[in-house]
Amino acid sequence: VDRSISSSLSDARDALVNAVVDSLSAYGSTVSNLQHSGLVAPSSLKLFPLYVLALLKQKAFRTGTSTRLDDRVYAMCQIKCQPLVHLMKMIHPNLYRIDRLTDEGAIHANDRVVPQPPLQKLSAEKLTRDGAFLMDCGSVFYIWIGKSCDSNFIEDVLGYPNFASIPQKMTHLPELDTLSSERARSFITWLRDNRPLNPILHVVKDESPAKTEFFQHLIEDRTEAAFSYYEFLLHVQQQICK
Repeated sequence: VDRSISSSLSDARDALVNAVVDSLSAYGSTVSNLQHSGLVAPSSLKLFPLYVLALLKQKAFRTGTSTRLDDRVYAMCQIKCQPLVHLMKMIHPNLYRIDRLTDEGAIHANDRVVPQPPLQKLSAEKLTRDGAFLMDCGSVFYIWIGKSCDSNFIEDVLGYPNFASIPQKMTHLPELDTLSSERARSFITWLRDNRPLNPILHVVKDESPAKTEFFQHLIEDRTEAAFSYYEFLLHVQQQICK
């Protein structure tokens, strides 16, 4: 953030990429006696390229995508001021499938049974039109509803009879007397616990204009102006081999 203010946004982006290149290059030189192909990284740095790519796609640093100055400055302030544990979710959100929640592997918290769905990769290939997915971005929750999502889930959790009847702007889950509703609300409440601010919830329908905000957080995918995660790793490898 300081580099983008004192110099330029381009210099700040280059500094982030160079940090990955220099770190992995330095480690690679220490294990040069080992035969290997591709990038080599210690366990402590394996996610470093992914987090840097996620930063490059943040509103604070992204290019090639229309970003209002107010939004960019606000994102920079968040990066400088937020506690790390909350900042990490803003940079690299957690994605869960929530239309198949069960009590298997659940934990007990505050007299509630809290389901523990597995984390999904931040890629559109993990989304299915017959599912519902929760994205935890720290200060914002998104629930993406696929066009072919089970109508039983929609009725039991959202309180509407089918996909078409879900309103475009829905910001809370009703308290319904169903097991699916109880599981979904219990999981979201558990995620909200110990946050300094109560995260805003947005229900996003597939094919609605609001889905752009959801899909921009799928940082492992390629965009018109940014690498996919795989392409970014290839780019880093090319820079190391120069």
